[in-house]
Amino acid sequence: MFARSVSRAVARSSATPMPAIRSYRTIPGPMATVNARPQAEKQSIASQQTRAASEHAIANPTLAGIEKRWEALPPQEQADLWMQLRDRMKVDWHQLTVQEKKAAYWIAFGPHGPRSQPPKGENLRIFAKVLQYCAISVAIFYIIHAFAKPQPKTMSKEWQEASNEYALREKINPLYGISSEGYEGKGFVQSPPLEKS
Repeated sequence: MFARSVSRAVARSSATPMPAIRSYRTIPGPMATVNARPQAEKQSIASQQTRAASEHAIANPTLAGIEKRWEALPPQEQADLWMQLRDRMKVDWHQLTVQEKKAAYWIAFGPHGPRSQPPKGENLRIFAKVLQYCAISVAIFYIIHAFAKPQPKTMSKEWQEASNEYALREKINPLYGISSEGYEGKGFVQSPPLEKS
């Protein structure tokens, strides 16, 4: 069955000649030329509007006191003013008025939004909260230790000194530990002596 299908395929391929070179160049359809014209017109209209907007300075009353009014402006007016300034900045900066330069700098780098100054007394409130939470954590620590069981016998100074003797006798860690030459540390001793009851 496979041999029959292969022989048919070979017969068909030899019957229809294939072109030697295929071209993958796309030919634009009729809609491409129709759509291209309005796109170019839209771009030229937008560039003319930008050019017209950038030729005329923004009125001084619009920019006067922008530092005080910026936060109170609605977001749409903020965006419109920023777009006007952005369009104005596309021309030579020597043509900008001083008010426009100041407003553009203040809107871009001024202390508003995420760069605004913290309210007065905020650092003191933060410091007081940190102290409050530290006091709470110390109180919790002492409450837990007040109700805790006594320390195990291995946490006594006598047990830890016996551990030092065992380590010396068994030569534990002879390179840089308690059994090394010239060791001057405390070894395993880290607790106070055992309380006698």
